[in-house]
Amino acid sequence: MHFSFMLFSLFAILHVSSYAQVDVTIEINNLSNNKGKVLLEFYDGDKKVIARVKGNIENNSCFISVNDLNPGRYAFRYFHDENNNEKLDTNWMGIPKEGFGFSNNALGTFGPPAFEKWIFELETDKKIICNPKYM
Repeated sequence: MHFSFMLFSLFAILHVSSYAQVDVTIEINNLSNNKGKVLLEFYDGDKKVIARVKGNIENNSCFISVNDLNPGRYAFRYFHDENNNEKLDTNWMGIPKEGFGFSNNALGTFGPPAFEKWIFELETDKKIICNPKYM
């Protein structure tokens, strides 16, 4: 009887921990100014958008949290929407005029980096620090 109770308790703990929710805080530093907002798209590992978040800028930094996630693979991209028009402004050649970035501070050569370079594992609460690129 005692062994079966211990076994039941172990399964109950494993079942609860397998559904534990985790949070990620994204800190974006070195923004060129405090104008506008940071717009961020958060993806699951299959490149499906699961959240779109706007963050306020203070002292050239922005903090964005995405909460209640299942442990797994995720990625994000963001840009500094200095003029609040909710789009990444580019010049006539398509080069961004506003700062932008990706999780893992991934960079592309000519265009965005491959999605696989953005992906990170999230098993417990995590803080990620990023620095945007300005062209």
